[in-house]
Amino acid sequence: VAPYERPALSKAYLFPEGAARLPGFHVCVGSGGERLLPEWYKEKGIQLILSTEIVKADLPAKTLVSAAGETFKYQILIIATGSTVIRLTDFGVEGADSKNIFYLREIDDADKLLEAIKAKKNGKAVIVGGGYIGLELAAVMKINNFDVTMVYPEPWCMPRLFTPDIAAFYEEYYANKGVKIIKGTVAVGFTSDSNGEVKEVKLKDGRALEADIVVVGVGGRPLTTLFKGQVEEEKGGIKTDAFFKTSVPNVYAVGDLATFPLKLYNELRRVEHVDHARKSAEQAVKAIKASEEGKSVDEYDYLPYFYSRSFDLSWQFYGDNVGDTVLFGDSNPKSQKAKFGSYWIKDGKVVGAFLEGGTAEENQAIAKVAKLQPSVQSLEAVKHEGLSF
Repeated sequence: VAPYERPALSKAYLFPEGAARLPGFHVCVGSGGERLLPEWYKEKGIQLILSTEIVKADLPAKTLVSAAGETFKYQILIIATGSTVIRLTDFGVEGADSKNIFYLREIDDADKLLEAIKAKKNGKAVIVGGGYIGLELAAVMKINNFDVTMVYPEPWCMPRLFTPDIAAFYEEYYANKGVKIIKGTVAVGFTSDSNGEVKEVKLKDGRALEADIVVVGVGGRPLTTLFKGQVEEEKGGIKTDAFFKTSVPNVYAVGDLATFPLKLYNELRRVEHVDHARKSAEQAVKAIKASEEGKSVDEYDYLPYFYSRSFDLSWQFYGDNVGDTVLFGDSNPKSQKAKFGSYWIKDGKVVGAFLEGGTAEENQAIAKVAKLQPSVQSLEAVKHEGLSF
Protein backbone atom coordinates (compact mmCIF):
# COMPACT_ATOMS: atom_id res chain seq x y z
CA VAL A 1 0.00 0.00 0.00
CA ALA A 2 1.01 3.64 -0.38
CA PRO A 3 2.72 5.14 2.71
CA TYR A 4 0.41 5.46 5.74
CA GLU A 5 0.69 6.59 9.36
CA ARG A 6 1.37 3.67 11.68
CA PRO A 7 -0.04 5.21 14.91
CA ALA A 8 -3.60 4.53 13.69
CA LEU A 9 -2.96 0.77 13.74
CA SER A 10 -2.76 0.45 17.53
CA LYS A 11 -5.68 2.82 18.10
CA ALA A 12 -8.69 3.61 15.90
CA TYR A 13 -7.99 0.84 13.35
CA LEU A 14 -9.01 -1.76 15.93
CA PHE A 15 -12.09 0.01 17.32
CA PRO A 16 -15.32 -2.05 17.20
CA GLU A 17 -17.22 1.03 15.94
CA GLY A 18 -16.16 4.00 13.82
CA ALA A 19 -12.86 2.29 12.95
CA ALA A 20 -10.20 4.05 10.88
CA ARG A 21 -9.54 2.59 7.43
CA LEU A 22 -7.38 3.51 4.47
CA PRO A 23 -7.44 5.88 2.64
CA GLY A 24 -8.25 7.77 5.87
CA PHE A 25 -4.74 7.74 7.33
CA HIS A 26 -2.32 7.97 4.42
CA VAL A 27 0.58 10.32 5.24
CA CYS A 28 0.70 13.08 6.45
CA VAL A 29 -2.84 13.56 7.66
CA GLY A 30 -1.94 13.02 11.34
CA SER A 31 -0.01 16.28 11.45
CA GLY A 32 -2.62 18.26 9.54
CA GLY A 33 -0.89 17.79 6.21
CA GLU A 34 -2.30 16.61 2.88
CA ARG A 35 -3.63 13.08 2.61
CA LEU A 36 -1.33 11.50 0.04
CA LEU A 37 -3.40 9.00 -1.91
CA PRO A 38 -1.74 6.89 -4.62
CA GLU A 39 -2.98 9.44 -7.22
CA TRP A 40 -1.10 12.22 -5.40
CA TYR A 41 2.25 10.60 -6.26
CA LYS A 42 1.28 10.38 -9.94
CA GLU A 43 0.19 14.03 -10.01
CA LYS A 44 3.52 15.10 -8.49
CA GLY A 45 5.59 13.01 -10.91
CA ILE A 46 6.70 10.56 -8.23
CA GLN A 47 6.96 6.93 -9.27
CA LEU A 48 5.48 4.80 -6.47
CA ILE A 49 6.66 1.20 -6.82
CA LEU A 50 4.71 -1.11 -4.50
CA SER A 51 5.06 -4.84 -3.64
CA THR A 52 8.80 -4.63 -4.33
CA GLU A 53 11.41 -5.66 -1.78
CA ILE A 54 14.97 -4.42 -2.10
CA VAL A 55 17.26 -7.30 -1.13
CA LYS A 56 20.66 -5.82 -1.97
CA ALA A 57 22.12 -2.34 -1.82
CA ASP A 58 25.48 -1.59 -3.38
CA LEU A 59 26.30 1.96 -2.30
CA PRO A 60 29.66 2.32 -4.10
CA ALA A 61 27.95 1.28 -7.37
CA LYS A 62 24.79 3.32 -6.57
CA THR A 63 22.51 0.37 -7.33
CA LEU A 64 19.69 -1.44 -5.57
CA VAL A 65 18.47 -4.93 -6.49
CA SER A 66 14.92 -6.19 -5.84
CA ALA A 67 13.82 -9.71 -4.88
CA ALA A 68 12.58 -10.12 -8.47
CA GLY A 69 16.09 -9.32 -9.72
CA GLU A 70 15.36 -5.81 -11.00
CA THR A 71 18.15 -3.25 -10.72
CA PHE A 72 17.53 0.35 -9.74
CA LYS A 73 20.21 2.98 -10.29
CA TYR A 74 20.17 6.16 -8.24
CA GLN A 75 21.94 9.50 -7.95
CA ILE A 76 20.64 10.28 -4.46
CA LEU A 77 19.39 7.65 -2.01
CA ILE A 78 17.24 8.29 1.05
CA ILE A 79 17.16 5.35 3.43
CA ALA A 80 13.80 5.26 5.24
CA THR A 81 13.46 1.58 6.11
CA GLY A 82 12.34 2.30 9.70
CA SER A 83 12.29 -0.46 12.30
CA THR A 84 10.96 -3.96 12.59
CA VAL A 85 9.41 -5.62 15.64
CA ILE A 86 11.40 -7.78 18.00
CA ARG A 87 9.77 -11.23 17.99
CA LEU A 88 9.81 -13.80 20.77
CA THR A 89 10.71 -16.43 18.16
CA ASP A 90 14.03 -14.52 17.75
CA PHE A 91 14.94 -15.70 21.25
CA GLY A 92 13.65 -19.24 20.77
CA VAL A 93 10.80 -18.80 23.28
CA GLU A 94 8.98 -22.13 23.46
CA GLY A 95 5.67 -22.15 21.54
CA ALA A 96 6.18 -18.55 20.33
CA ASP A 97 5.19 -19.62 16.81
CA SER A 98 1.68 -20.71 17.91
CA LYS A 99 -1.27 -19.25 16.02
CA ASN A 100 -2.98 -16.13 17.41
CA ILE A 101 0.24 -14.64 18.80
CA PHE A 102 0.35 -11.22 17.17
CA TYR A 103 2.78 -8.35 16.66
CA LEU A 104 1.69 -4.97 15.39
CA ARG A 105 3.80 -3.17 12.83
CA GLU A 106 2.16 -3.33 9.40
CA ILE A 107 -1.41 -2.97 8.22
CA ASP A 108 -1.40 -6.75 7.50
CA ASP A 109 -0.68 -7.40 11.19
CA ALA A 110 -3.66 -5.25 12.18
CA ASP A 111 -5.93 -7.07 9.70
CA LYS A 112 -4.93 -10.47 11.09
CA LEU A 113 -5.52 -9.26 14.64
CA LEU A 114 -8.97 -7.94 13.62
CA GLU A 115 -9.92 -11.36 12.22
CA ALA A 116 -8.90 -12.98 15.50
CA ILE A 117 -10.86 -10.40 17.53
CA LYS A 118 -13.99 -11.36 15.54
CA ALA A 119 -13.26 -15.10 15.74
CA LYS A 120 -12.53 -15.14 19.48
CA LYS A 121 -15.37 -12.76 20.45
CA ASN A 122 -15.32 -11.79 24.17
CA GLY A 123 -12.36 -14.09 24.78
CA LYS A 124 -9.20 -13.73 26.85
CA ALA A 125 -6.34 -11.55 25.66
CA VAL A 126 -2.84 -11.42 27.12
CA ILE A 127 -0.66 -8.44 26.26
CA VAL A 128 3.09 -9.02 26.61
CA GLY A 129 4.92 -5.72 27.20
CA GLY A 130 4.17 -2.52 29.10
CA GLY A 131 5.24 0.18 26.63
CA TYR A 132 3.30 2.02 23.91
CA ILE A 133 1.94 -1.03 22.14
CA GLY A 134 1.15 -2.77 25.43
CA LEU A 135 -0.83 0.14 26.86
CA GLU A 136 -2.64 1.04 23.62
CA LEU A 137 -3.48 -2.59 22.78
CA ALA A 138 -4.67 -3.41 26.31
CA ALA A 139 -7.11 -0.49 26.01
CA VAL A 140 -8.30 -1.46 22.53
CA MET A 141 -8.81 -5.14 23.47
CA LYS A 142 -10.84 -4.04 26.50
CA ILE A 143 -12.96 -1.78 24.26
CA ASN A 144 -13.54 -4.92 22.14
CA ASN A 145 -14.90 -6.58 25.30
CA PHE A 146 -12.01 -8.98 25.91
CA ASP A 147 -10.83 -10.13 29.30
CA VAL A 148 -7.38 -8.45 29.30
CA THR A 149 -4.18 -9.18 31.23
CA MET A 150 -0.96 -7.22 30.73
CA VAL A 151 2.42 -8.74 31.62
CA TYR A 152 5.74 -6.88 31.77
CA PRO A 153 9.08 -7.34 33.59
CA GLU A 154 9.60 -3.75 34.79
CA PRO A 155 8.35 -2.42 38.16
CA TRP A 156 5.97 -0.01 36.36
CA CYS A 157 4.58 0.62 32.86
CA MET A 158 6.31 2.71 30.17
CA PRO A 159 9.56 2.86 32.19
CA ARG A 160 11.53 4.60 29.44
CA LEU A 161 9.44 7.72 30.00
CA PHE A 162 7.09 7.46 32.98
CA THR A 163 8.14 8.13 36.55
CA PRO A 164 6.61 5.76 39.16
CA ASP A 165 4.09 8.52 40.02
CA ILE A 166 2.93 8.94 36.42
CA ALA A 167 2.79 5.16 35.88
CA ALA A 168 0.73 4.68 39.07
CA PHE A 169 -2.07 6.79 37.56
CA TYR A 170 -2.26 4.76 34.34
CA GLU A 171 -1.98 1.40 36.08
CA GLU A 172 -4.84 2.24 38.44
CA TYR A 173 -6.91 3.75 35.65
CA TYR A 174 -6.49 0.54 33.62
CA ALA A 175 -7.27 -1.60 36.67
CA ASN A 176 -10.49 0.40 37.18
CA LYS A 177 -11.36 -0.43 33.55
CA GLY A 178 -10.92 -4.12 34.35
CA VAL A 179 -7.44 -4.66 32.88
CA LYS A 180 -5.35 -7.02 35.03
CA ILE A 181 -1.68 -6.11 35.35
CA ILE A 182 1.12 -8.53 36.26
CA LYS A 183 4.48 -6.82 36.79
CA GLY A 184 8.00 -8.07 37.39
CA THR A 185 7.85 -11.22 35.28
CA VAL A 186 8.08 -12.29 31.64
CA ALA A 187 6.46 -14.78 29.26
CA VAL A 188 8.80 -17.76 28.95
CA GLY A 189 6.62 -20.05 26.86
CA PHE A 190 3.25 -20.73 25.25
CA THR A 191 1.14 -23.87 25.00
CA SER A 192 -1.23 -24.46 22.11
CA ASP A 193 -4.24 -26.67 21.39
CA SER A 194 -4.54 -29.38 18.71
CA ASN A 195 -5.15 -26.70 16.04
CA GLY A 196 -1.87 -25.02 16.95
CA GLU A 197 -3.71 -22.02 18.46
CA VAL A 198 -2.29 -20.45 21.59
CA LYS A 199 -3.99 -21.67 24.77
CA GLU A 200 -1.79 -20.55 27.65
CA VAL A 201 0.99 -18.08 28.39
CA LYS A 202 3.58 -19.49 30.80
CA LEU A 203 5.23 -16.91 33.03
CA LYS A 204 8.67 -17.01 34.60
CA ASP A 205 7.12 -16.82 38.08
CA GLY A 206 5.37 -20.16 37.44
CA ARG A 207 1.90 -18.86 36.66
CA ALA A 208 0.01 -19.80 33.51
CA LEU A 209 -2.54 -17.45 31.93
CA GLU A 210 -5.32 -18.65 29.67
CA ALA A 211 -5.29 -16.85 26.32
CA ASP A 212 -7.26 -16.84 23.08
CA ILE A 213 -5.19 -13.98 21.69
CA VAL A 214 -1.69 -12.82 22.65
CA VAL A 215 -0.28 -9.49 21.47
CA VAL A 216 3.45 -8.95 21.94
CA GLY A 217 4.94 -5.47 22.10
CA VAL A 218 8.52 -5.74 23.35
CA GLY A 219 10.20 -3.15 21.16
CA GLY A 220 11.67 -2.70 17.73
CA ARG A 221 15.05 -2.65 16.05
CA PRO A 222 16.19 -0.44 13.18
CA LEU A 223 16.24 -2.09 9.75
CA THR A 224 19.84 -1.43 8.74
CA THR A 225 20.83 -4.90 7.45
CA LEU A 226 20.91 -3.89 3.77
CA PHE A 227 23.56 -1.27 4.49
CA LYS A 228 25.75 -3.13 7.03
CA GLY A 229 29.43 -2.41 6.54
CA GLN A 230 28.72 0.23 3.88
CA VAL A 231 27.77 3.21 6.09
CA GLU A 232 28.93 4.39 9.50
CA GLU A 233 26.64 3.28 12.32
CA GLU A 234 26.13 4.52 15.84
CA LYS A 235 23.71 3.68 18.70
CA GLY A 236 22.08 0.95 16.62
CA GLY A 237 21.28 3.27 13.71
CA ILE A 238 22.90 4.86 10.68
CA LYS A 239 24.98 7.87 11.71
CA THR A 240 24.02 11.15 10.03
CA ASP A 241 24.81 14.85 10.30
CA ALA A 242 22.29 17.64 10.99
CA PHE A 243 21.07 17.36 7.37
CA PHE A 244 20.64 13.56 7.57
CA LYS A 245 23.61 12.93 5.29
CA THR A 246 25.35 9.62 6.05
CA SER A 247 29.07 8.86 5.79
CA VAL A 248 28.52 8.01 2.10
CA PRO A 249 28.12 10.90 -0.39
CA ASN A 250 24.56 11.33 -1.74
CA VAL A 251 23.13 8.87 0.76
CA TYR A 252 20.73 10.14 3.43
CA ALA A 253 18.95 8.33 6.29
CA VAL A 254 15.77 9.50 8.04
CA GLY A 255 13.31 8.39 10.71
CA ASP A 256 13.75 5.55 13.20
CA LEU A 257 17.10 4.38 11.89
CA ALA A 258 18.94 7.72 11.81
CA THR A 259 21.32 8.53 14.67
CA PHE A 260 21.59 12.30 14.39
CA PRO A 261 23.00 15.24 16.37
CA LEU A 262 20.29 16.42 18.76
CA LYS A 263 21.29 20.06 18.97
CA LEU A 264 19.24 20.91 22.06
CA TYR A 265 21.19 18.42 24.22
CA ASN A 266 24.44 18.39 22.24
CA GLU A 267 24.51 14.62 21.74
CA LEU A 268 23.83 11.94 19.15
CA ARG A 269 20.43 10.29 19.43
CA ARG A 270 18.11 7.95 17.63
CA VAL A 271 14.40 8.76 18.00
CA GLU A 272 11.64 6.27 17.21
CA HIS A 273 8.57 8.42 16.67
CA VAL A 274 6.25 9.51 13.86
CA ASP A 275 6.88 13.22 14.56
CA HIS A 276 10.65 12.85 14.01
CA ALA A 277 10.03 10.57 10.99
CA ARG A 278 8.09 13.36 9.28
CA LYS A 279 10.43 16.18 10.30
CA SER A 280 13.70 14.39 9.49
CA ALA A 281 12.38 13.52 6.02
CA GLU A 282 11.47 17.16 5.46
CA GLN A 283 14.92 18.30 6.61
CA ALA A 284 16.72 15.83 4.31
CA VAL A 285 14.72 16.93 1.28
CA LYS A 286 15.26 20.63 2.08
CA ALA A 287 19.01 19.95 2.41
CA ILE A 288 19.14 18.05 -0.91
CA LYS A 289 17.25 20.83 -2.70
CA ALA A 290 19.42 23.54 -1.12
CA SER A 291 22.68 21.83 -2.09
CA GLU A 292 21.46 21.53 -5.70
CA GLU A 293 20.73 25.27 -5.70
CA GLY A 294 24.01 26.14 -3.97
CA LYS A 295 22.13 27.39 -0.89
CA SER A 296 22.23 26.29 2.73
CA VAL A 297 19.59 25.27 5.31
CA ASP A 298 19.62 25.49 9.10
CA GLU A 299 20.78 22.49 11.09
CA TYR A 300 18.07 20.18 12.37
CA ASP A 301 16.99 21.50 15.75
CA TYR A 302 14.59 18.90 17.10
CA LEU A 303 12.55 18.99 20.29
CA PRO A 304 11.81 15.36 21.24
CA TYR A 305 8.06 14.76 21.32
CA PHE A 306 6.01 11.69 22.25
CA TYR A 307 2.30 11.15 22.74
CA SER A 308 -0.27 8.43 23.26
CA ARG A 309 -4.02 8.01 23.38
CA SER A 310 -5.96 5.21 25.06
CA PHE A 311 -9.50 4.96 26.51
CA ASP A 312 -10.43 8.62 27.24
CA LEU A 313 -6.82 9.51 28.01
CA SER A 314 -4.37 11.52 25.99
CA TRP A 315 -0.87 12.60 27.02
CA GLN A 316 1.98 14.53 25.42
CA PHE A 317 5.62 14.79 26.42
CA TYR A 318 8.28 17.21 25.19
CA GLY A 319 12.00 17.41 25.90
CA ASP A 320 14.21 15.15 27.95
CA ASN A 321 13.24 12.97 30.91
CA VAL A 322 16.35 13.45 33.06
CA GLY A 323 16.92 15.05 36.47
CA ASP A 324 14.49 15.65 39.33
CA THR A 325 10.76 15.40 38.74
CA VAL A 326 7.83 17.38 40.05
CA LEU A 327 4.29 16.04 39.73
CA PHE A 328 1.44 18.57 39.63
CA GLY A 329 -2.33 18.64 39.13
CA ASP A 330 -5.02 16.04 39.74
CA SER A 331 -3.60 12.57 39.19
CA ASN A 332 -6.43 10.68 40.86
CA PRO A 333 -7.46 7.87 38.46
CA LYS A 334 -11.01 8.05 39.85
CA SER A 335 -11.45 11.73 38.90
CA GLN A 336 -14.08 12.49 36.26
CA LYS A 337 -11.48 14.33 34.18
CA ALA A 338 -8.01 13.81 35.62
CA LYS A 339 -5.50 16.39 34.49
CA PHE A 340 -1.94 16.32 35.69
CA GLY A 341 1.62 16.69 34.54
CA SER A 342 5.26 16.52 35.44
CA TYR A 343 8.36 18.64 34.91
CA TRP A 344 11.89 17.27 34.70
CA ILE A 345 14.46 19.64 36.19
CA LYS A 346 18.20 19.34 35.64
CA ASP A 347 20.93 21.82 36.64
CA GLY A 348 18.27 24.28 37.82
CA LYS A 349 16.44 24.28 34.46
CA VAL A 350 13.24 22.66 33.20
CA VAL A 351 14.32 20.18 30.50
CA GLY A 352 11.15 18.13 30.03
CA ALA A 353 7.40 18.45 30.44
CA PHE A 354 4.56 15.92 30.42
CA LEU A 355 0.82 16.58 30.45
CA GLU A 356 -2.21 14.29 30.59
CA GLY A 357 -5.56 15.69 29.48
CA GLY A 358 -4.19 19.00 28.16
CA THR A 359 -5.84 21.27 25.62
CA ALA A 360 -4.04 22.12 22.36
CA GLU A 361 -2.90 25.46 23.87
CA GLU A 362 -1.65 23.82 27.06
CA ASN A 363 0.29 21.22 25.07
CA GLN A 364 1.90 24.02 23.05
CA ALA A 365 2.79 25.73 26.33
CA ILE A 366 4.61 22.66 27.76
CA ALA A 367 6.45 22.28 24.43
CA LYS A 368 7.62 25.88 24.73
CA VAL A 369 8.84 25.31 28.31
CA ALA A 370 10.82 22.22 27.23
CA LYS A 371 12.38 24.15 24.35
CA LEU A 372 13.25 27.34 26.28
CA GLN A 373 14.45 25.51 29.43
CA PRO A 374 13.61 28.26 31.96
CA SER A 375 15.45 28.43 35.28
CA VAL A 376 13.78 27.18 38.42
CA GLN A 377 14.47 28.52 41.93
CA SER A 378 12.71 25.79 43.89
CA LEU A 379 10.99 22.51 43.04
CA GLU A 380 8.26 23.34 45.55
CA ALA A 381 7.39 26.58 43.71
CA VAL A 382 7.11 24.77 40.35
CA LYS A 383 4.97 22.08 41.91
CA HIS A 384 2.71 24.71 43.43
CA GLU A 385 2.40 26.67 40.18
CA GLY A 386 1.90 23.53 38.11
CA LEU A 387 0.54 24.25 34.66
CA SER A 388 0.45 28.00 35.28
CA PHE A 389 4.28 27.91 35.51
